[in-house]
Amino acid sequence: MAAGRRAPPEPGGDPVLLQGTFATGPQPGAAACSLTLTARELQVRRSGGCSRGSAGAGGCSRGSAGPDAALRLADCVGSSAFPAPPAAAFSLVCYPLVGPRWGPPARQRLARTFRVSREPDAESNLRIAQAWSRTIRELAVPAVPTQDGDSYGVLPRPCRALVLLNPQSGAGRALEDFQAVVQPMLDEAEITTTLFITERPHHAHEKMRDEDLSQWDTLVVMSGDGLLYEVVNGLMERPDWAEAVKKPLCILPGGSGNALAASINHYAGNDHVAKKKLLTNCTFILCKGLHTQMDLLSLSTASGKRLFSFLGFGWGFISDVDIESEKYRRLGNARFTLGTLQCLAKLRVYQGRLSYLPAGPEQDPPAAARDAPVPVTNGQPGPVPADSLLVPLCQPVPPHWTVVPEEEFVTVYAIYQSHLGTNLLMAPAARLHDGCIHLFYVTGGIGRVALLKLFLAMGRGTHLELGCAHLRYVRARAFRLEPRSAAGIMTLDGEALPCEPVQGQIHGRLCRVLSGS
Repeated sequence: MAAGRRAPPEPGGDPVLLQGTFATGPQPGAAACSLTLTARELQVRRSGGCSRGSAGAGGCSRGSAGPDAALRLADCVGSSAFPAPPAAAFSLVCYPLVGPRWGPPARQRLARTFRVSREPDAESNLRIAQAWSRTIRELAVPAVPTQDGDSYGVLPRPCRALVLLNPQSGAGRALEDFQAVVQPMLDEAEITTTLFITERPHHAHEKMRDEDLSQWDTLVVMSGDGLLYEVVNGLMERPDWAEAVKKPLCILPGGSGNALAASINHYAGNDHVAKKKLLTNCTFILCKGLHTQMDLLSLSTASGKRLFSFLGFGWGFISDVDIESEKYRRLGNARFTLGTLQCLAKLRVYQGRLSYLPAGPEQDPPAAARDAPVPVTNGQPGPVPADSLLVPLCQPVPPHWTVVPEEEFVTVYAIYQSHLGTNLLMAPAARLHDGCIHLFYVTGGIGRVALLKLFLAMGRGTHLELGCAHLRYVRARAFRLEPRSAAGIMTLDGEALPCEPVQGQIHGRLCRVLSGS
């Protein structure tokens, strides 16, 4: 894990680290400018006067009150130096947030090149350019947060990334978007890529289970949430799973729902965006390289499977929409709107028993869990982390669990990220490693109009403010769901499962993921 620099002191006049006068461009004859580099920004002051209106294009004089342009190093993804005989030059590329007249701000590429010709020989000028470029790269490394209990790291530079891409995900544009948006940004950030295009279901699962991971510094998934689900479960089936899950994961939105990408964007403090703006934000997070820990859920089924999940488990209406709208996946995120309307028209009620262990102080696991046999992962025994909070499904839940009195449900959803989809902020309080399952369930008797209002409000994250008597929300550490029949659809991270009794518990900080904060 590469170490990042410590956060610079609070402003109060940042000390000047480098200063010099250069030309604003690689070609001879360009206008001169004065550069001042601090720990936070590169300040540009153009020599001579020019109109105020041209300041945004690269820095023109507005007087002595401040710089014409200040390029924030927090927005910088890369810098390089190169010869331009008899001079030399250095450049930097930033992606600042630019606010349009309407809508949320979006990251836009801003590249600047400066010509160094202070010395009579090209070699001396190149050394100066390299010193500036090297210092800019070092200062652009994210400051590693120091909060108690958090474990952050930064990807090394240069960085080697394995990119797993599903060309059929979402509207089928993942490969095109990767080549047009992602690859140029990664090149600027000194991230070299090996592209692995999946050809069939479970292809990524098999590769992650068997691959030598020492070749890469990070595993990047360019797809929807389903491909990352394959990656996570492939890693958890490895004999060296405990080490393998420490390899930082990155999600780039290329599917329909893109729930984890939207959650990562949310945690980074960014405004809600979608499509290519969301892809640019997530690629920027990868370029900066800051990664932290993420919780995973372990789900055990009555048929003997054990699966791992990073997003959520669903049963009922939400899962119905997810799976039954698959035939519209070429519509992208709009498939869920169409699927919601269709499932509302034939609203179903499901019968079963829901139990959960409320989130709270640490409790000793029950004796039955301490004596449980070696857990099974997809039918194969392995030393994966023990579910110490669970007893076998054939036994009643422990007495300190809560059993929900209602037994008729429209939907049950256990989520551990903020977003259920790009436009669905289901659990605004969720964080990457809060150690909680955010358990939502809607009881039978709710009308179609009331249910539609809930989902419309979920787009803003205000559904809990409606005071709907049928919507319940609790924070849990484990849960069990026992449907009365096999009718209905269950999903795990959007992937369909047979409808059967299941139970799961959260495992805190089990893997690592690229994050913006």
